[in-house]
Amino acid sequence: MNSSRPYLVRALYEWIVDNDCTPHLLVNAEFPGVQVPPGFASDGQIVLNVSPSAVRHLHMDNEAVSFEGRFGGTPHSLYVPAAAILAIYARENGQGMVFDLEPPVPDDDEGDGPGDQGPPDDEPPRPSGRPSLKVVK
Repeated sequence: MNSSRPYLVRALYEWIVDNDCTPHLLVNAEFPGVQVPPGFASDGQIVLNVSPSAVRHLHMDNEAVSFEGRFGGTPHSLYVPAAAILAIYARENGQGMVFDLEPPVPDDDEGDGPGDQGPPDDEPPRPSGRPSLKVVK
Protein backbone atom coordinates (compact mmCIF):
# COMPACT_ATOMS: atom_id res chain seq x y z
CA MET A 1 0.00 0.00 0.00
CA ASN A 2 1.26 3.51 -0.82
CA SER A 3 2.29 5.80 2.00
CA SER A 4 -0.45 8.17 3.13
CA ARG A 5 2.10 10.91 3.88
CA PRO A 6 2.13 12.65 0.46
CA TYR A 7 -1.67 12.63 0.32
CA LEU A 8 -1.93 14.13 3.80
CA VAL A 9 0.74 16.75 3.04
CA ARG A 10 -1.17 17.90 -0.06
CA ALA A 11 -4.51 17.97 1.77
CA LEU A 12 -3.15 19.87 4.76
CA TYR A 13 -1.30 22.30 2.48
CA GLU A 14 -4.56 23.14 0.71
CA TRP A 15 -6.44 23.42 4.02
CA ILE A 16 -3.81 25.77 5.50
CA VAL A 17 -3.76 27.99 2.40
CA ASP A 18 -7.58 28.03 2.18
CA ASN A 19 -7.64 29.36 5.75
CA ASP A 20 -5.28 32.23 4.87
CA CYS A 21 -2.41 30.80 6.90
CA THR A 22 1.23 30.18 6.00
CA PRO A 23 2.15 26.52 5.41
CA HIS A 24 5.53 25.39 6.73
CA LEU A 25 7.25 22.04 6.20
CA LEU A 26 9.62 20.57 8.78
CA VAL A 27 12.11 18.49 6.80
CA ASN A 28 14.80 15.97 7.72
CA ALA A 29 17.64 17.66 5.83
CA GLU A 30 19.86 14.57 6.18
CA PHE A 31 17.42 12.20 4.47
CA PRO A 32 18.81 10.75 1.22
CA GLY A 33 17.78 12.77 -1.83
CA VAL A 34 16.90 15.97 0.04
CA GLN A 35 18.17 19.04 -1.78
CA VAL A 36 18.05 22.17 0.36
CA PRO A 37 20.51 25.07 0.54
CA PRO A 38 23.56 24.21 2.65
CA GLY A 39 24.03 26.08 5.89
CA PHE A 40 20.33 26.68 6.61
CA ALA A 41 19.59 23.40 8.42
CA SER A 42 19.88 23.16 12.18
CA ASP A 43 20.33 19.81 13.96
CA GLY A 44 19.67 18.03 10.67
CA GLN A 45 16.30 19.72 10.16
CA ILE A 46 15.06 22.71 8.22
CA VAL A 47 11.74 24.58 8.25
CA LEU A 48 10.54 25.68 4.83
CA ASN A 49 7.90 28.32 4.16
CA VAL A 50 5.96 26.90 1.21
CA SER A 51 3.26 29.54 0.92
CA PRO A 52 2.25 30.49 -2.62
CA SER A 53 3.79 33.95 -2.13
CA ALA A 54 7.14 32.54 -0.95
CA VAL A 55 7.86 29.89 -3.59
CA ARG A 56 7.68 29.40 -7.35
CA HIS A 57 6.83 26.33 -9.36
CA LEU A 58 5.58 24.33 -6.35
CA HIS A 59 4.99 20.70 -7.32
CA MET A 60 3.68 18.07 -4.90
CA ASP A 61 3.25 14.45 -5.93
CA ASN A 62 3.52 11.04 -4.28
CA GLU A 63 7.31 11.04 -4.58
CA ALA A 64 8.38 14.49 -3.44
CA VAL A 65 7.75 18.21 -3.00
CA SER A 66 9.81 20.47 -5.25
CA PHE A 67 9.91 24.23 -5.72
CA GLU A 68 12.11 27.25 -6.16
CA GLY A 69 12.72 29.53 -3.20
CA ARG A 70 15.07 32.26 -2.05
CA PHE A 71 17.48 31.91 0.84
CA GLY A 72 19.46 34.97 1.83
CA GLY A 73 18.30 36.61 -1.41
CA THR A 74 19.76 33.80 -3.54
CA PRO A 75 17.39 31.59 -5.59
CA HIS A 76 17.59 27.83 -5.00
CA SER A 77 15.80 24.76 -6.36
CA LEU A 78 14.64 22.50 -3.57
CA TYR A 79 13.64 18.84 -3.67
CA VAL A 80 12.19 17.04 -0.66
CA PRO A 81 11.25 13.35 -0.87
CA ALA A 82 7.89 12.74 0.80
CA ALA A 83 9.48 10.45 3.40
CA ALA A 84 11.74 13.32 4.53
CA ILE A 85 8.78 15.51 5.54
CA LEU A 86 8.48 15.39 9.32
CA ALA A 87 5.58 17.83 9.70
CA ILE A 88 3.34 20.33 7.95
CA TYR A 89 1.74 23.10 9.96
CA ALA A 90 0.37 26.65 9.85
CA ARG A 91 2.84 29.25 11.14
CA GLU A 92 0.08 31.37 12.67
CA ASN A 93 -1.43 28.76 14.99
CA GLY A 94 0.71 25.61 14.76
CA GLN A 95 -2.17 23.49 13.49
CA GLY A 96 -1.13 20.67 11.21
CA MET A 97 0.35 17.19 11.47
CA VAL A 98 3.58 15.57 12.62
CA PHE A 99 4.69 12.37 10.90
CA ASP A 100 6.75 9.43 12.14
CA LEU A 101 10.35 9.25 11.03
CA GLU A 102 10.66 6.90 8.05
CA PRO A 103 13.88 5.00 7.41
CA PRO A 104 15.36 5.47 3.94
CA VAL A 105 14.20 2.82 1.46
CA PRO A 106 17.17 0.71 0.37
CA ASP A 107 17.88 0.40 -3.34
CA ASP A 108 16.76 -2.84 -5.00
CA ASP A 109 20.26 -3.52 -6.29
CA GLU A 110 21.69 -3.87 -2.79
CA GLY A 111 22.23 -7.47 -1.67
CA ASP A 112 19.99 -9.48 0.56
CA GLY A 113 18.67 -7.27 3.31
CA PRO A 114 16.64 -8.25 6.35
CA GLY A 115 13.42 -7.87 4.34
CA ASP A 116 14.58 -10.42 1.75
CA GLN A 117 14.95 -13.33 4.16
CA GLY A 118 11.29 -14.31 4.42
CA PRO A 119 9.35 -14.95 7.63
CA PRO A 120 11.10 -16.18 10.79
CA ASP A 121 11.09 -19.93 11.45
CA ASP A 122 8.36 -19.67 14.09
CA GLU A 123 5.98 -17.97 11.65
CA PRO A 124 4.41 -19.95 8.79
CA PRO A 125 5.04 -18.57 5.30
CA ARG A 126 2.26 -16.44 3.86
CA PRO A 127 1.13 -16.59 0.25
CA SER A 128 2.59 -13.61 -1.55
CA GLY A 129 0.24 -10.86 -2.64
CA ARG A 130 -2.50 -11.80 -0.17
CA PRO A 131 -3.17 -9.93 3.04
CA SER A 132 -3.29 -11.85 6.28
CA LEU A 133 -4.66 -11.10 9.70
CA LYS A 134 -3.46 -12.43 13.03
CA VAL A 135 -5.65 -12.63 16.15
CA VAL A 136 -4.03 -10.82 19.07
CA LYS A 137 -5.49 -11.31 22.53
